[in-house]
Amino acid sequence: MSDLRLILCTFPDADQARAIGTTLIQEQLAACVNLISGVESIYRWQGALETSAEALAVFKTTATAYPAFETRLRALHPYEVPEIIALNPDQVTPAYARWVMDSVAAS
Repeated sequence: MSDLRLILCTFPDADQARAIGTTLIQEQLAACVNLISGVESIYRWQGALETSAEALAVFKTTATAYPAFETRLRALHPYEVPEIIALNPDQVTPAYARWVMDSVAAS
C-alpha cells in the first residue's frame, strides 16, 4: 500500500483552480495538480437542482501531509462546502510514489 493520496476537488473555474493549485504546490503541500476544465456538475444544493460549469483538480500528496493540505485547501477554497475527496490508490509505480514523497514537505 502506498502513502500517496489523490484528492479530487472541483472549483468554479480553471483560474481559481490554477491559483489555489499553484499555492498548494509552492507550499509543498502537494507534488502535482492536474486541471480538467469544462466539467459539468449536476447536484442538489439547498433543496434545488443545480447545474454548474466547473474545473476539476486532481492533486497528488501524501497521507502524512494530507491534514495540512486539507486545512489549507479549505481556507483557500471559495465554496461553502468544497468537494474534497481523498483516494488511496492500490497500485503506484515506485518511482512516481518516491517523486511525490520527495516533492511534498514533511513526508
